[in-house]
Amino acid sequence: MLYKTNAKSLLAISAVISWLLLLVYVLLTAESTLAGSGAPKFAFPFLRNLLTVVFIVSVFLFQRMHTETLKGIDFIGYLWNLFSKAGVAAYLSVALYLVYRVYTNYADVESTLLLHLVYQVNFGLLVLFLAKAFYIWRQLLLYHKNKFLQIAWDWFELLLGATLLLTIFNFDYTNYVFLPLLALMGFYILFLCTNMKWVAYLTFNNKSRSLVLLGAILLSCYIFIRFFHNTADRADLVIDYTDVGFLLLAMMFVGMYTLAAFLVSLFSLPTSSVFEQKSEDLLNFQRLSLSIQQGQSEAQVYDMLFESTIKASDASAGWFEIFRNSEPQVTHLLNIKEGQINSIRHLLQAYNIHNIDYINNNLGRNPGFRGLSLPWKSMAILPIKSSKHLSGVLYLLKDVEGGFDQETVNVLRTFTSQTTLTIENLRLINESLQNERYKEELKIATQVQESLIPKTFPTDSWFEISTHSVAAKEVGGDFYDFLQLSESRIAIIIGDVSGKGISAAFHMAQMKGIFHGLMQQDMAPSEFMKQANSALSRCLERTSFITSALYIIDYRMKGFMFARAGHCHTLYYNSMMDDVFYFDTDGLGLGIIRDKNYAGHIREMYYDYNPGDVMVIYTDGIVEARNSGNDEYGEDRLLYMLKQTYHLEAEDIKCAIINDLNDFTGPGNLYDDQTLLVIKFKPTQPNE
Repeated sequence: MLYKTNAKSLLAISAVISWLLLLVYVLLTAESTLAGSGAPKFAFPFLRNLLTVVFIVSVFLFQRMHTETLKGIDFIGYLWNLFSKAGVAAYLSVALYLVYRVYTNYADVESTLLLHLVYQVNFGLLVLFLAKAFYIWRQLLLYHKNKFLQIAWDWFELLLGATLLLTIFNFDYTNYVFLPLLALMGFYILFLCTNMKWVAYLTFNNKSRSLVLLGAILLSCYIFIRFFHNTADRADLVIDYTDVGFLLLAMMFVGMYTLAAFLVSLFSLPTSSVFEQKSEDLLNFQRLSLSIQQGQSEAQVYDMLFESTIKASDASAGWFEIFRNSEPQVTHLLNIKEGQINSIRHLLQAYNIHNIDYINNNLGRNPGFRGLSLPWKSMAILPIKSSKHLSGVLYLLKDVEGGFDQETVNVLRTFTSQTTLTIENLRLINESLQNERYKEELKIATQVQESLIPKTFPTDSWFEISTHSVAAKEVGGDFYDFLQLSESRIAIIIGDVSGKGISAAFHMAQMKGIFHGLMQQDMAPSEFMKQANSALSRCLERTSFITSALYIIDYRMKGFMFARAGHCHTLYYNSMMDDVFYFDTDGLGLGIIRDKNYAGHIREMYYDYNPGDVMVIYTDGIVEARNSGNDEYGEDRLLYMLKQTYHLEAEDIKCAIINDLNDFTGPGNLYDDQTLLVIKFKPTQPNE
């Protein structure tokens, strides 16, 4: 720390002295030229250029050391620091030049010495602005950096510094020898300007503020460019700093990065609220998931559910009612009166709509609702119930038609599904203290868990899928799910939670919610694993982790991409090569590493499939199943079974594997949850 303080002091002194010496040099040279005595003896280009380079290097190194002390993710703070401590230099430059113009116009005389003084002061302000902006942008550009980006930046700094040699030895950077190199540097700068991940982390309000600051910084760049461009052609100037290639490239980088950040912030502004809502939905889902671990009551969970669904749907009104002794009791209200609730409830009963999932996006077309003269045009009814128990019903109303689109409904159903599981688990934990009811409550949890696992996958002419899942205890930690991303793309996930029983099932439900929350944004498998690891790090116990694999199949591209997080290797049959093999890819379980280093442990792979190819996805309960002699079933036997059955339908392949597994282990030897998915790509593809 003391070393850095001393170094910064020396650099500041060096900058001040070199600038003063340069000013003296310029003024004496200008005065001698005016007197007609020619240039003074000490006036030779090398000394002038050396002082210029010393000043530039001193200021840039000082700002580099000063900017390295800035930490954190307060990106608006970075922009304000740049504007308040350097951007205002341009406005000081304008003020100084206006004073000079007023004086010369008032005195009706052109003062060459005063012009050189103004020019030198503006040069100092320019270098200060460029140095500050250069290293502030460096901090933001390298946010969430990787090794390649760090190397690219280091080379950029090295090459930019090397251009100072052109200034020291008085080379013309516009020479045809150096011009192509400078053009390549321009393309290099353009590449660096594409790295601005920090903008994605700005909220809507922060983006609005950043646009103002970035606009002010862009104006600073324009002011300096305009001043030095207009004064470059003056014959009475002793030195022209537009000949310094370093300053040209530095200004190019600062200006282009500022403009790029401004445009990215501007064009991402309309979608900011959407991504903020997605993040809020995910956080609310995590709060619901954590409520059971935090010992919250059912009433607190319902409070959280009502608040979360109102925000997620942007509902104009709504109410929530719970059932006590089979009678509804309203516990939460928003912008609706009890009389209106009774009118709506009676009308729903007349239409035989009782506590079911119901969406109506045009109430005005229904004569009954139109007769009630209600101000709302859309309604969603979402029951909170397991297979045997109805806990409550959530009613949401909006004053616009088509208010509940499919994406919003999916998010709301995810909330209610998680609430169902949370409520059931809360009751399970409370009632499990009474031994006589423990088994009954476990069955309820099993039914809730089973309701979260899809029983069927979408059928299509381009692939078929067959599934098998069985838990070692009443509730298990294996899971799989799917999400239709578009007409031609589907995401399939499989996972295994460490441990067994209620805790594993609870974490399985968390993972399912995270899957649906994140994949609404249609992200790549590797990015999903990174985001899921970050989300789970906040709610998994330190001793728990989840292995998972995510596949995105695209039949138009006739391929799939996938990433695995410590999960079992995918078994694959390639019909064109007539070969059966395992995909050997890297991946670390979710929750094992709970920091940014996790991103380096995930690899993504893309593979083109052929008609007739077969993919077998499974959990370790399959290959680690043991027989009475304590021998494992193993990957080799699973591979052998696929070799024997790849020509069959997916359902027949699955049945053959499961039958062979049961023959191997014998009856009753189920020690771990077992999940198996068989996907076979059909020879006939849909019309595209």
